[in-house]
Amino acid sequence: EIGVRLVGSEMCIRDRSVVDGYVKEIMGVGEAFEGLNAVKRQQYVYKILNPYIVDGSLHAVSIRTFTPAEKADA
Repeated sequence: EIGVRLVGSEMCIRDRSVVDGYVKEIMGVGEAFEGLNAVKRQQYVYKILNPYIVDGSLHAVSIRTFTPAEKADA
Protein backbone atom coordinates (compact mmCIF):
# COMPACT_ATOMS: atom_id res chain seq x y z
CA GLU A 1 0.00 0.00 0.00
CA ILE A 2 2.80 2.44 0.83
CA GLY A 3 4.63 1.70 -2.43
CA VAL A 4 1.56 2.67 -4.43
CA ARG A 5 1.78 6.20 -3.03
CA LEU A 6 5.23 6.72 -4.53
CA VAL A 7 4.43 7.16 -8.18
CA GLY A 8 7.20 5.76 -10.32
CA SER A 9 8.93 4.34 -7.27
CA GLU A 10 9.51 0.97 -5.74
CA MET A 11 9.29 0.45 -2.00
CA CYS A 12 10.51 -2.53 -0.05
CA ILE A 13 9.37 -2.86 3.55
CA ARG A 14 11.02 -5.42 5.80
CA ASP A 15 10.11 -6.29 9.36
CA ARG A 16 13.21 -5.93 11.55
CA SER A 17 11.58 -6.31 14.92
CA VAL A 18 12.15 -9.28 17.12
CA VAL A 19 9.47 -8.63 19.71
CA ASP A 20 6.62 -6.33 18.70
CA GLY A 21 6.45 -6.22 14.90
CA TYR A 22 6.50 -2.42 14.79
CA VAL A 23 10.06 -1.79 13.61
CA LYS A 24 10.39 -1.69 9.83
CA GLU A 25 13.21 -1.17 7.39
CA ILE A 26 12.10 0.78 4.34
CA MET A 27 14.04 1.04 1.12
CA GLY A 28 12.71 3.33 -1.57
CA VAL A 29 13.97 3.48 -5.13
CA GLY A 30 12.50 6.00 -7.51
CA GLU A 31 12.78 9.08 -9.65
CA ALA A 32 10.96 10.99 -6.90
CA PHE A 33 14.25 11.16 -4.99
CA GLU A 34 16.19 12.71 -7.88
CA GLY A 35 17.71 16.05 -6.85
CA LEU A 36 16.67 15.73 -3.18
CA ASN A 37 19.24 15.73 -0.41
CA ALA A 38 19.12 13.09 2.34
CA VAL A 39 16.94 15.20 4.67
CA LYS A 40 14.38 15.99 1.94
CA ARG A 41 14.23 12.30 0.98
CA GLN A 42 13.53 11.33 4.59
CA GLN A 43 10.85 14.02 4.86
CA TYR A 44 9.26 12.78 1.63
CA VAL A 45 8.99 9.24 2.97
CA TYR A 46 7.90 10.28 6.47
CA LYS A 47 5.06 12.33 4.98
CA ILE A 48 3.75 9.11 3.44
CA LEU A 49 4.37 7.06 6.58
CA ASN A 50 2.88 9.55 9.03
CA PRO A 51 -0.66 8.07 9.08
CA TYR A 52 0.82 4.66 9.94
CA ILE A 53 2.97 6.15 12.70
CA VAL A 54 0.02 8.07 14.13
CA ASP A 55 -2.27 5.02 14.21
CA GLY A 56 0.45 2.88 15.80
CA SER A 57 1.00 0.54 12.84
CA LEU A 58 4.61 1.70 12.69
CA HIS A 59 6.65 2.44 15.75
CA ALA A 60 10.17 2.87 14.40
CA VAL A 61 11.57 2.91 10.89
CA SER A 62 14.91 2.84 9.19
CA ILE A 63 14.77 4.51 5.78
CA ARG A 64 17.17 4.20 2.85
CA THR A 65 16.39 5.96 -0.42
CA PHE A 66 17.95 5.79 -3.86
CA THR A 67 17.34 7.06 -7.35
CA PRO A 68 17.33 4.24 -9.91
CA ALA A 69 20.85 5.27 -11.00
CA GLU A 70 22.13 5.20 -7.43
CA LYS A 71 20.61 1.77 -6.85
CA ALA A 72 22.18 0.44 -10.06
CA ASP A 73 25.58 1.63 -8.82
CA ALA A 74 25.14 0.07 -5.37
